[in-house]
Amino acid sequence: MIKTIIFDFGDVFINLDKSATIRELTKLGLPLFTKDLEHLNESYETGEITTKEFINHYQKLLPDASERKIINAWNAILKDFPKHRLEFLQKLSKNKTYQLILLSNTNELHINWIKENIPFYYDFKSCFQTFYLSHEINLRKPNLDIFQFVLDNHQLTPSETLFIDDTFANTTAAQELGINIWNNDPKKEDITNLFTIKSNLF
Repeated sequence: MIKTIIFDFGDVFINLDKSATIRELTKLGLPLFTKDLEHLNESYETGEITTKEFINHYQKLLPDASERKIINAWNAILKDFPKHRLEFLQKLSKNKTYQLILLSNTNELHINWIKENIPFYYDFKSCFQTFYLSHEINLRKPNLDIFQFVLDNHQLTPSETLFIDDTFANTTAAQELGINIWNNDPKKEDITNLFTIKSNLF
């Protein structure tokens, strides 16, 4: 029986265009997305570097691009947040049947954009008992330590826990620890169908 549901944020609640950031940075003159840049982005997601340091690094690569253009390119991944998903979550939270936890790989610039552009962000956040953002806890998916961190912090039993994420590497990692998973496909599935799609768990 599931007692705790751990949700991802992007492409579970808020829609993403995952190719948009590289596409927009390329338009600004970025010649190649390298392993070093991938590491830089991951360091930003885990709070190892500040927003200023992050932007400064990209400005060195894109000297003709303004800070605002770089920020806009970085945030291009973020799209709309359909209201029906919030309503589903609010109903789930109100019922108090499950402990609800958010576990998201994100960063300060993305969260600031969401706060400014999603009017019900704080209503969304209030639905969760705990709201874990990678840049605040200095851990990121799919590393096993982030899942162990959540299990230990809340004294969760993996077999009584469900983790929902659209990224296969993330759900695979959680499954290694015995956590039930739903690797949702945002093109075909919606979080509001949780209890239909994963009915065998509830």
